[in-house]
Amino acid sequence: MTALAEFDEATLEEAQRLFRHPCTFLKGVVNVDGLPGDALPEVAFAGRSNVGKSSLLNALVGQKALARTSNTPGRTREVNYFVLDERAYLVDLPGYGYARAAKTEVAGWNKLIQDYLKGRASLRRVFLLIDARHGLKASDAPTLELMDVAAVSYQAVLTKVDKVKATELEKVVEATAKELSKHPAAFPEIIATSSRKGTGLPDLRAAILTLMRD
Repeated sequence: MTALAEFDEATLEEAQRLFRHPCTFLKGVVNVDGLPGDALPEVAFAGRSNVGKSSLLNALVGQKALARTSNTPGRTREVNYFVLDERAYLVDLPGYGYARAAKTEVAGWNKLIQDYLKGRASLRRVFLLIDARHGLKASDAPTLELMDVAAVSYQAVLTKVDKVKATELEKVVEATAKELSKHPAAFPEIIATSSRKGTGLPDLRAAILTLMRD
């Protein structure tokens, strides 16, 4: 069975030091013409609109309001670029699966995500956020397929693991690993996180650092 991601102490410590450096908002992009140059490596964060993406990004960089959080799902409507220590881009993609948005809006966001994934040479990996209480859902399937077709490496990051029991988490990890094993672009290791408790954040930081080195 696919294991949860593990890193050595040296990598964890180096990643911790990296994420103590400033992370600042660069720009929000509404079409691919507005994407910044690809001189820096970048990692992106994708997921359903209520998966807790903004909260995870804020916890990851140790800031309360870097990414906007809202009780209303679907708040992120652009590809938002953040710069970490002038060494890498962290990219917040629009959440998908938000049924209450207008169909034309949803189509526009989806097209933007598709164009981004297909044409971004500096993209090292997409972290696919999955609510640990629910696991993969039907609304995730088109994004998995898109990343497989685009040959974009992606890695599952479970969110809100503090809200499930350890036995339930094991089942979600196993089910997620089993499904992702069918997808050629999926990275085999899963990261389990909690924005509120800080669980798994050192591992996610270490994963990003490792990708920056490649």
